[in-house]
Amino acid sequence: MTVVVSGVGVVLPRARSAPELLAPAADAPPVEPKDLVGRKGLRYKDRATQLAYCAADAALRNAGLLDDGGLRVPGTSVAMVASSNYGNLDTICRAIDTIAEHTAAAGSAMDLPNASSNVIASSVAIRFGLRGPNLMLCNGATSGLDAVHWAATLIRGGRAARALVLGVEPDNESVRAFTGGSRTIDGAAALVVESEESAAERGASAQAVLGTYVRGAGLGRTLERLAETTGDRPTLWHLPERRAAAVPDTLLEGVDRHDLGEVFGLGSGALGVLQCAAAVGWFARGGAGPVYATAGTDADDASAGIALRGRAAA
Repeated sequence: MTVVVSGVGVVLPRARSAPELLAPAADAPPVEPKDLVGRKGLRYKDRATQLAYCAADAALRNAGLLDDGGLRVPGTSVAMVASSNYGNLDTICRAIDTIAEHTAAAGSAMDLPNASSNVIASSVAIRFGLRGPNLMLCNGATSGLDAVHWAATLIRGGRAARALVLGVEPDNESVRAFTGGSRTIDGAAALVVESEESAAERGASAQAVLGTYVRGAGLGRTLERLAETTGDRPTLWHLPERRAAAVPDTLLEGVDRHDLGEVFGLGSGALGVLQCAAAVGWFARGGAGPVYATAGTDADDASAGIALRGRAAA
């Protein structure tokens, strides 16, 4: 089954569309969720969830699944797969500090829902009426690409006709303390992925085709396996986070490299989704595939990769 990307939403301080990920604005203020989705429903929601609302709204509308009247397809046909490693870290830290300084009884009842690790996935599903399978991934460097893979797996397995894939990371004091001072993207990216048949039935345009997903130990081997399955070299390679200086020139020698982390900040759990959105932006700007999106921290740790192609080249 061919799985395609039919919608993209990008909400970053310096980019509000997929093509802008490759040519971001020089400077921009932080994202203000109320300006994008209104104030309703934002109260008591952490920043990660608010940013997720914005990217989800943009992607669903871009795919033609949402209008001002609400969701245009049955909610049971749409799965929700979200990825974030630091999404509710500030809530957890605040709760721990409260318990340490006072007691558990002093905690805020309004903070309790936000302390759940799946708060982003569940909150987005409730807000938009997405009643299909609901998954939240928080598994480190490969989390975003893993989320894209599991969304495609749900579709190929017949569990849903389409899925909203979301990657989000907030920037706050708790995250910076945990990451040693690194600033995150403080934004979100979302994709709508669905079977080619589903998109055709709706008259939706396929903006990219998801190809092979590879996960294993070692970036070099991951790239080899991607090349073996695609049959040719990529025209663009999205680098793993914090590896631009460490990736040997001998890996995919001569292929254009793009480091989203260097441009936008620490992507972490959102990186893989952001890379796939950037691939869609590459195709929209006239680029040809395949494009490799890769994640992984060290040659000996888990790494992952996905190959994407423009629809015209598939």
